[in-house]
Amino acid sequence: MEYQLKLNELYENLTSCTRGNILKDEPLKNHTYFKIGGPAAIFAEPEDTEDLKTALSLIKKHEVNCFIMGNGTNLLVSDCGYNGIVIKIGEKFNYFHRENNIVTAGAGVLLSVLAKYAAREGLAGFEFAGGIPGYLGGAVYMNAGAYGGEMKQIVKSVKCMDSDGNINIFSNEDMEFAYRHSKVSDSEYIVLEAELELAPGDKDEIANLIKDLNERRISKQPLHLPSAGSTFKRPENGYASKLIEDAGLKGLIHKGAMVSDKHCGFIVNIDNASCEDVLELMRIVVSTVNDKFGVKLEPEVKIVGTKL
Repeated sequence: MEYQLKLNELYENLTSCTRGNILKDEPLKNHTYFKIGGPAAIFAEPEDTEDLKTALSLIKKHEVNCFIMGNGTNLLVSDCGYNGIVIKIGEKFNYFHRENNIVTAGAGVLLSVLAKYAAREGLAGFEFAGGIPGYLGGAVYMNAGAYGGEMKQIVKSVKCMDSDGNINIFSNEDMEFAYRHSKVSDSEYIVLEAELELAPGDKDEIANLIKDLNERRISKQPLHLPSAGSTFKRPENGYASKLIEDAGLKGLIHKGAMVSDKHCGFIVNIDNASCEDVLELMRIVVSTVNDKFGVKLEPEVKIVGTKL
């Protein structure tokens, strides 16, 4: 009851003190690519950096749980939702510009849009990200990658805000990039923008490479169904999808969730799957692969409000 009062007070304060969109009991399934997730007690979309700073100050004052999200492409949210505030760093942080070979972009820019911009500007190095559906902020946060490229290869610096509203600028080295991980993963830091260091290239060649990679992606991945992309991280010396297929799990269905019969690295939502449907299927996959091959798969999808 006391926590509910804090939530109510926070909602009232945010409504009066910030300029962004503030919603109550907003279904998170409307904000995730998996189309799964119960309500966030409060859902906020800050108008700008100052708005975000004000929101963080109020959250700290009221001692309410907080989760930061981007485009929701890599999230599996509990059916119970999130009993706190979810802050979406989205369209209001959608900006980019270049100076020589450096592109500065906000956390709310779609990677596909940024890749096309780089191609038009004759800047190479970002082609790998052209088909990744997320925002730049999330890509930096988790060191997203595809087709041999990853964010750590092109990030020059990252501007972040901590929970006290302080701005921090981290160099590539400071970011401690690793496979699907960075310094800001599971930390209090919120990515605001990044500088990307690209290289001069031929516009047509860059555009054609983006097109080729996207065609490969469309032909091999179940993009017609809701999912959170690659469900499991790549294990050492192998691929999760191959292990899952070799374990005989291709096309396995549990209630509304299925191990994709097009690409075993994806668990897809085929019939209004619940979060628990997906989690149970993930548990079956982890257990079976471990029993057959002695490899413990780890989730790449970020699980919110519950556990595997």
